Amino acid sequence: MLLSLVLHTYSMRYLLPSVVLLGTAPTYVLAWGVWRLLSAFLPSRFYQALDDRLYCVYQSMVLFFFENYTGVQCRSMKYTRVTGDTSVPLRWKILLYGDLPKNKENIIYLANHRSTVDWIVADILAIRQNALGHVRYVLKDGLKWLPLYGCYFSQHGGIYVKRSAKFNEKEMRNKLQSYVDAGTPMYLVIFPEGTRYNPEQTKVISSSQAFAAQRGLPVLKYVLTPRIKATHVAFDCMKKYLDAIYDVTVVYEGKDNGGQQREAPTMTEFLCKESPKIHIHIDRIDKKDVPEEQERMRRWLHERFEIKDKMLIEFYESPDPERRNRFPGKSVHSKLSMKKTLPSMLILSGLTTGMLMTEAGRKLYVNTWIYGTLLGCLWITIKP
Repeated sequence: MLLSLVLHTYSMRYLLPSVVLLGTAPTYVLAWGVWRLLSAFLPSRFYQALDDRLYCVYQSMVLFFFENYTGVQCRSMKYTRVTGDTSVPLRWKILLYGDLPKNKENIIYLANHRSTVDWIVADILAIRQNALGHVRYVLKDGLKWLPLYGCYFSQHGGIYVKRSAKFNEKEMRNKLQSYVDAGTPMYLVIFPEGTRYNPEQTKVISSSQAFAAQRGLPVLKYVLTPRIKATHVAFDCMKKYLDAIYDVTVVYEGKDNGGQQREAPTMTEFLCKESPKIHIHIDRIDKKDVPEEQERMRRWLHERFEIKDKMLIEFYESPDPERRNRFPGKSVHSKLSMKKTLPSMLILSGLTTGMLMTEAGRKLYVNTWIYGTLLGCLWITIKP
């Protein structure tokens, strides 16, 4: 009986991230809303500074669950090979390669897109540069209808875009220019593929490959043909403001029982199952090495994805076992201290618990979910 209870409790441990991440949403939005009102008559830099700090607090809580609670940590492959220490638990999961600077920069972050966890990967890198509050995303237009956060992401600097002919270049330019003019720190995350690469979605992959072939571009195997519009607009607007572009390649290790590449885990699966190793390769590119003209940039971007594709082909298919399931070069040990994540989790969950302990607080909490979502949807409709 006791053993069953212990096992049941252990199996339910994965409910905690969902409860806390979703449950603290009204608390966070209320705190942000109060600051938004108080700062209405202050210079925009004051609002932006505290908004970035608030965003850092929430995302640090998110990273607590991904880097501490689930046992996902960073480990150096070099350390493993040198020491031969096989007693270290396999819970060390994140492997970093390449040249991630230690200091924060104004950057465009370009990455392949495999999972809903990919936006967490951007946080994983940003927090190691003390730039977590500066992360802003170019997002699919449909995400603006997310309860509470759909509106907030836009207020924090996120840019919603539609695909292909519906892409509103003027709107994106105006928003980016306003950030540049205000001196807003930018860690702008773009996934140029436009949709996630899933090995089981053969029609999507075939269509992407056919698109490349029709335009005389090399056909890619493990990534989709990148789209140029959002990347070109972002670079064109921010080129004098940027320090660099980060070309990031991400792969979630693992194959199915047949030895085939499997679909990358979703956020829920990552938290609720045995999470796979994440390999992250970072290539810092100086802005002077990026072509400005759109057609030249299209070729340059495709070449960057060719490099990603070659790394992924070697990752999955190299005949040398020592070169499979890893990226070239050395990985860097970068364990994230719990001091950077646990306080945020305790603060937000504590404030939420305190609110729910009173009748007035519970009413405010529920009303924030309902009316906050409705007002957010109305705001994003009127002022995208």
